[in-house]
Amino acid sequence: MIKITCMGAAGTVTGSNYLIEDSRGKKILVDCGLFQGGKQTEWRNSADWGFNPSEIDTLLLTHAHIDHSGRIPRLVKDGFQGKIITSPPTVELCEIMLLDSGHVQEMEAEWQTRKNKRKGSKKGIQPLYTLEDAQASLQYLSSVEGDQVIDIGPGIKARFRNAGHILGSSIIELWIEDAGAEIKIVFSGDIGKNRQLIVKNPFEIADADYLFIESTYGNRLHRSFEDSQAELLDAIRYAVSNNEKIIIPAFAVERTQEIIYLLGEFQRNGSLPDIPIYLDSPLAIKATEIFRKNKKYYDEEAMAIVDQGFDPFDMPNLKFTPSTEESMAINKKPGSAIVIAGSGMCTAGRIKHHLKHNLWRSGASVVIVGFQAMGTTGRRIVDGEKQVRIFREDVSVAAKVFTIGGFSAHADQKGLLEWAGHFVGSHPRVFVTHGEPTASEALATKLKEDLNLEAYVPRMRESLILEPQKVTHTMVREEAVPEDMNQIVRANVINIEREMEDLKKRLAKKGKEISEADVDRLKYIEEEFRMVLPE
Repeated sequence: MIKITCMGAAGTVTGSNYLIEDSRGKKILVDCGLFQGGKQTEWRNSADWGFNPSEIDTLLLTHAHIDHSGRIPRLVKDGFQGKIITSPPTVELCEIMLLDSGHVQEMEAEWQTRKNKRKGSKKGIQPLYTLEDAQASLQYLSSVEGDQVIDIGPGIKARFRNAGHILGSSIIELWIEDAGAEIKIVFSGDIGKNRQLIVKNPFEIADADYLFIESTYGNRLHRSFEDSQAELLDAIRYAVSNNEKIIIPAFAVERTQEIIYLLGEFQRNGSLPDIPIYLDSPLAIKATEIFRKNKKYYDEEAMAIVDQGFDPFDMPNLKFTPSTEESMAINKKPGSAIVIAGSGMCTAGRIKHHLKHNLWRSGASVVIVGFQAMGTTGRRIVDGEKQVRIFREDVSVAAKVFTIGGFSAHADQKGLLEWAGHFVGSHPRVFVTHGEPTASEALATKLKEDLNLEAYVPRMRESLILEPQKVTHTMVREEAVPEDMNQIVRANVINIEREMEDLKKRLAKKGKEISEADVDRLKYIEEEFRMVLPE
């Protein structure tokens, strides 16, 4: 018997974490990501694990994005002493990303502690983990090149395949012997698009007994890459024509490098206006240097640029601004400029300062090039809210917002179905995870209708019992909500109808009808809140 429990990325895009237990008592994790998207989601980061970290033998890590790796320092802090196996670029990227995350955790805890004191509370807030904890966790990382089968325990083998999502991202193939039979389980990780910039296409796998597939964009199609390039140029020209700035919230790893790569293409073909370009993220600057060092993982198109004598991540007007003083100076300078800063969902970091200075300017452009999770500032901007809260201040959204889905590092519904289509011959049971409810359900339906694959959408902390020809389910109750969250949760349950009415009114002002997706989202929120309330 093999039991897999969805400890994260079930009913949500973040917090990727799967616990695998075999009949011999071996315990393995796939991913250990941070939950992101506001208090209603992020309380899970400090909740009980649902397992003993000291009993985990191995952690298989698909890639370095923080929603897949961000709780590793806490895992080590709480007793994990096993091996973390991943690709060589992922090791390098985690070395900068986890240290940055540790710093952010410390800063946020200090800020919340000061806020409590101003309110008269003496309660201090402890960080999820510290910079020192993050540094200590790095010793457990070990790399393995892709495409080779490795032994990770008695009767258990694994292989990492290119996922085409970011540098070093992997699909994981896992073989586990159980009761005299071998079961093959595939974890997609995050699947990239074909013909993505910089990285190679996702590896095509044809056989599995069970498949866990992401569904970030399981209910939508991206715009064409050519249309997305044209829209990015439109966003730049719009702000330049108004002598204002172009603000691009971008994830430090992959999205930032893709945008720089594209701007370099525009510059070489003469279509880019002669304005400064600021990479205003110490983390993204370090990540870009790692990309430069790892050319052997580039695709043919990126290598062709290198062979012509160009650095894909450089151009004359590109300026790195690692220091706080350099960052602050950007908004003191009049005139147009392109500003690329993190975080990608506008929840933290320098992007908040740039939005505070520019979001209210009617001639500026804000270019959204990545997924925005529910509850984030970026999602509120994309959803058309007229004001957003930044640094305890309401800021009007007057800038022109460009939401460009064609740059996503995730495959869309069509791409996911094409990748899953290679499994049709082996006919695995499919579990659809890593997506908001409407996206996961939509992809599950398409897998059944288009590929005749049996698909199921697990819930958070649901355990799946896998056998050679059978799967059963055991729902594990969600951990109790932290005491200081109870009022938030109850208020949301009580006010769910009020939230629906407010949504209807906002949409009516825009001349829009409430969609089925909006209704499904609110119903899911209500259901999840009721599930986690203490008895």
